[in-house]
Amino acid sequence: MDKILVEGGRSLKGEVRISGAKNAALPILISSLLADGWNTYSNVPDLKDIHSTKILLSKLGARIETDGDTIRIDTGSVRCHEAPYDLVRKMRASILVLGPLLARLKKARVSLPGGCAIGARPINLHLKGLARLGAKIELKHGYVEAVADRLHGDEIYLDMPTVTGTENLMMAAVLAEGVTVLKNVACEPEVVALANVLTRMGAKIKGSGTSVITIEGVSKLQPVSVKIISDRIEAGTFMVSAALTKGDVTLLDCEPDHLEAVIHKLRLCGADITVKDKSIRVKGVDEIVSVDVKTLPYPGFPTDMQELFLRIVLSMSANLSAWALMLKYQGIPQ
Repeated sequence: MDKILVEGGRSLKGEVRISGAKNAALPILISSLLADGWNTYSNVPDLKDIHSTKILLSKLGARIETDGDTIRIDTGSVRCHEAPYDLVRKMRASILVLGPLLARLKKARVSLPGGCAIGARPINLHLKGLARLGAKIELKHGYVEAVADRLHGDEIYLDMPTVTGTENLMMAAVLAEGVTVLKNVACEPEVVALANVLTRMGAKIKGSGTSVITIEGVSKLQPVSVKIISDRIEAGTFMVSAALTKGDVTLLDCEPDHLEAVIHKLRLCGADITVKDKSIRVKGVDEIVSVDVKTLPYPGFPTDMQELFLRIVLSMSANLSAWALMLKYQGIPQ
């Protein structure tokens, strides 16, 4: 497709069902490397990164079946420990195979990641944490090479609350010997979702959703059947779109608890929002009030929502004070 033509000027009205969260699905699909047998994942979004993840897991030796939004993965025959450049460069989340491969096969060779459109995001925190767990790590010819006869628990402090770093270390630690304490970790819902899946697989994890996660290593995990949580950024986008067009939109199968910062700011702007257990209704108004927004790690205001939020205020405000909207961006490593 060369272009998308949009005719504006209409209010959005009706109901929309929110898709599964890509940023939750990717690490959860990769966590299948930790348990032999068929894992079943439903509500998986049909996106390029998901297809890339399936290809990567297949290259490692996994068997994969897809039926609509349900993916079944059996990693019982995984023996390959290398994630090659031509796959990893397409999706930086591929670095998440490093921890599970190291925990399961005692070695991993993973290309340095690429594919991030918003700039470099170093993985040094991943590597420092794995080294604390007992891995010997070298960087050779654009690859991370890690080996460990046996991972052991330790206390790891992350200099910054990185999402993928937290997830990588958590997946490595669940099969490590002893207790691992991860401090200053990411608290995002996607991290909690992964911790919940690992717990259902038999891992012993406490503290997910807080800044300190404690993991007691186990010798083996079991396959699991789970539903991927809804995408909070997709939900937030529809919420802003409803307010932006003076519409009336109800979001179904969403997680209001994951959107408290967005809901709060939209209400301050004047939007009429009704929240139920798994749904959110947003009604726009004629005049929007300008507000200050500062992006922060979860549960703060999401960085991915900042531009959309700017558009609603600039497009709908009846006075020039909208131009005084303050968006203070802080780069947060993911």
